[in-house]
Amino acid sequence: MSWTHALRDALHEAHEPLFWVGACTVTCVLLWVLYRVLSGIRIWVLGNGNLLTPRLGKWAVVTGATDGIGKSYAEELARRGFALMLISRSQDKLDDVAKSIEEQFHVETRTIAVDFGKADIYPKIEAGLSGLEIGILVNNVGVSYHYPEYYLQIPDLDNFITNMINVNITSVLQMTRLVLPRMVDRSKGVVLNISSASGMYPVALLTVYSSTKAFVDFFSRGLQEEYRRQGIIVQSVLPFFVATKMTRIKKPTLDKPTPDRYVQAEVTTVGLQTQTNGYFPHAVMGWLTTKLVPISLVIFFAARMNRLQRTGYLHRRKQREQNGARPKTD
Repeated sequence: MSWTHALRDALHEAHEPLFWVGACTVTCVLLWVLYRVLSGIRIWVLGNGNLLTPRLGKWAVVTGATDGIGKSYAEELARRGFALMLISRSQDKLDDVAKSIEEQFHVETRTIAVDFGKADIYPKIEAGLSGLEIGILVNNVGVSYHYPEYYLQIPDLDNFITNMINVNITSVLQMTRLVLPRMVDRSKGVVLNISSASGMYPVALLTVYSSTKAFVDFFSRGLQEEYRRQGIIVQSVLPFFVATKMTRIKKPTLDKPTPDRYVQAEVTTVGLQTQTNGYFPHAVMGWLTTKLVPISLVIFFAARMNRLQRTGYLHRRKQREQNGARPKTD
């Protein structure tokens, strides 16, 4: 009897402390949920207001500016009043985009035609940027696979490696090297580095592309920590699929937006998120694939999807060859 009384007394004595532990836990969880909801509203509903204006600097520099996301960034920044320095490979396409932007938004444009697959282009770019007050740099230029493929079976692997590193990695480092010093001197400026959701975890059969985009993400977040106290914003942008020429998606959907729709959403996150998926449906997908679903499953299903795409591509190519059609390289 004394044992049961002692147990009852011990439970009675523990009741009140346990109650307060539970109450504190519930309160902390509710506060965390409230914080996340308010943060989401701040980012995805209210946005950053008028942060991206020529007060940062007269000029915006956009690489890969003639198609897709890069072109949409150029148009969005021109709409906000920036003069545009457009950098891409084709002078004819650059001229067309520059003319369209000047006619539509009445801002000054300049162009530099270079192939980011080459390593000797940066003196030309440096000369073209000389004397410009640059407020925003968008490191957008990028290249991916023609189709998902196993590493050792990638056609012309040696040149493929060199080109992808030059375009996806070296361009980000070198363009930042050229632009960042003057931003630091003025204690203001924004660098937007366009990575990819493929850089959030290893994506098999797109392994080299995935790895280069992971580099861009890590570089951006490290650079932000180095220079944030000097008034510089460096943002890593990790989109999922967007309906562009690179992704070969022709019909936009809610989760695969047009470049214009994506960029209009993404620019509202600048200054609010150091690392962003840029678009609310993509942010949900990013949360699911990094926080909720085990990484091993993400890697498995991404590889499975790419194997199916590889099989389909190779089958179509074989059919074209059998029909006497010239095989496509893209």
